[in-house]
Amino acid sequence: MRFLICTFAILFSLLIVPAMPALALSPEEVLVVANRNAASSKGLATWYMKKRQIPKENLLLVFVDDKETCSRDVYLEKIVTPVRRALEKNRKINAIVTMYGLPLKISPPEMTKTEQTIMDQLTAQKENLNSLKEKNGLLTEEQKKSLSQIVQQIEQFKISTDKWASFDSELMLVKKEGYKLNFWLPNPFFLPWRSQKTTISQSDVIMVSRLDGADTGVVKRIVNDSIEAETKGLSGTAYFDARWKDPGQKKVSGYGLYDKSIHVAADHLKQERMKVVLDDTQELFQPGDCPNAALYCGWYRLARYIDAFTWAKGSVGYHIASSECQTLKNPNSQVWCKKMLDKGVAATIGPVGEPYVQSFPLPEIFFDYLTRGKLTLAESYLVSLPYLSWKQVLVGDPLYRIKLKNPS
Repeated sequence: MRFLICTFAILFSLLIVPAMPALALSPEEVLVVANRNAASSKGLATWYMKKRQIPKENLLLVFVDDKETCSRDVYLEKIVTPVRRALEKNRKINAIVTMYGLPLKISPPEMTKTEQTIMDQLTAQKENLNSLKEKNGLLTEEQKKSLSQIVQQIEQFKISTDKWASFDSELMLVKKEGYKLNFWLPNPFFLPWRSQKTTISQSDVIMVSRLDGADTGVVKRIVNDSIEAETKGLSGTAYFDARWKDPGQKKVSGYGLYDKSIHVAADHLKQERMKVVLDDTQELFQPGDCPNAALYCGWYRLARYIDAFTWAKGSVGYHIASSECQTLKNPNSQVWCKKMLDKGVAATIGPVGEPYVQSFPLPEIFFDYLTRGKLTLAESYLVSLPYLSWKQVLVGDPLYRIKLKNPS
């Protein structure tokens, strides 16, 4: 996972974050989208709607291939058009549930002519220098410098024209016409940007959460566990896996921003009288280290889940690493989102590709609002998520509203 220059200041203290009024997401405001072309998708959708008392008319059936990746053209034709029609018909809708059987990610369209021309020119310059190296056996210092600069330019150009996106992150902007697909777009609901002007307005954005997993049993368990935890209260331990000691008032940047945010999230939950275990060593939690896990956030082990946890019913957690939601179906995959869902977590977050660390929800915001009991899972994700039209995915019941069961 890589880091780009961050364009927001980390909060470091939730005391400076104003209280958010409860958005009070209700069943009547949820649109459930299922795939007519995927076995069990419609059945799971109607089962979920009955469990959550979502009106029957809030079901939208679409028809796409039952694969985890779809093309941009298919997304625009088969998804955007009917979803916009449904939102126009029912103006009460504020959240969308993408059901088991829908694509997880959207492949990019081809480069534009201008983009391809630039890439061709850079590639030709690189190949010319490499040819000189093969011919002469070495390059002059000036040529070496030029080659290094061109390689960097190609890498930066690829980053700036990245059009891969998660299906759900793109769907959060389904109401907006004509936005750019290159790279990410700022989320106007993200709390550190609440007083800033962004290129996207709040009216352009809709909440999206996914009910998905390796099989239908995982989906039903997610919903049943969430409802049970709402009724009985979420009990267990919050586990936070930082990499370094809390820097205190010392200014930090890069990966240190998110590491510091993990410390802040842990400190806040201790104040809420929840049992918290914070590991601030380089080693990750190891098998058996995390019994009765109710909450989790940690980093960084790429696509190699560590079976350290026994997950409490209604547990929520995410691992900060690249591509941890690239699949929810591949039985051989060890990505964290899939394995956490397989093992019993009720909600998780992860990217479908290289996201850059600052695109993850800020732990201090996400866990604070999630555990206050006023905002639902989808709302807590919305206010803590920096970017849209990008890589992140929220898997879980959007209506899940946590009530902490304080330890005796």
